[in-house]
Amino acid sequence: MKLLLKFNLVFLAVFVSGLAVSALIARNLLQRDAQEEVLDRARLLMEKASVVSTYTATQIAPLLREQMEHQFLPQSIPSFSSMEILNALRTKYPDYGYKPAMLNPTNPRDRAVEWEADVITQFRNQPERAEFIGQRDTPSGRALYIARPIKITNGACLQCHSTAEAAPQTLVAKYGPNNGFGWTLNEAIGAQVVSVPMSVPLQRADKALVTVIGLLSVVFLLIGLALNLLLWKLVIQPVRQLSALSDRVSLGELDAPDFRVRSKDEIGVLAGSFTRMRKSLAHAMKLLDR
Repeated sequence: MKLLLKFNLVFLAVFVSGLAVSALIARNLLQRDAQEEVLDRARLLMEKASVVSTYTATQIAPLLREQMEHQFLPQSIPSFSSMEILNALRTKYPDYGYKPAMLNPTNPRDRAVEWEADVITQFRNQPERAEFIGQRDTPSGRALYIARPIKITNGACLQCHSTAEAAPQTLVAKYGPNNGFGWTLNEAIGAQVVSVPMSVPLQRADKALVTVIGLLSVVFLLIGLALNLLLWKLVIQPVRQLSALSDRVSLGELDAPDFRVRSKDEIGVLAGSFTRMRKSLAHAMKLLDR
């Protein structure tokens, strides 16, 4: 097996091993970064929903109070407004799902399902907790979700959600006397939940990984070509010439031309030693011929 082939086999083994380890580490890092990016975007959507809810409660609801005495307007409800705004934003972020999940909502569409109720219970048991991140299985695959508690911090909200008797009759007429009442101040009554399929961050990570692996492969290829060129020029080619000259000398051609190498590296030292050895051999042969 030739030296160049041995070198390339070793280089290929190192390249494959290094690429596999690099891919494994890079994939974990890229998946983590992609997941954080998805969560940051989810947090931004939740902040938008919170701002819309606050604006509705402080600016819109007071303007519609008189009309609410004659006709219930869902646009005066903070959770309804935030839900509508986030549904409109889903045209730009179709992979993200938003829901203001409530244990006892005014609108039945906001009622928490079992896993959402478990998250709300955790917020109730840990009042100091501001955020919850988890994963769950869905019919379409694994999903990542982030949740924040919904708490009543403005006592004015209890005018509509303390008891059915104190609430506007138009609200009771539309949703019934059992939906959206019994809320208490500063208690987690629900949770803002943004969910996204795990395939979204995984796909982003895989796309980035392909780019990274491609760049690493190109770098390794260029390094391999450069090393092959250096090995051929500085080692293999001089050794071949020296080997050919040695064969000629061993066959009796003592007048063969000298092998001249300008470098002072190991090959140059070897060439100088061979030249001195050949001259000594030629001198010895002349002495024998006398």
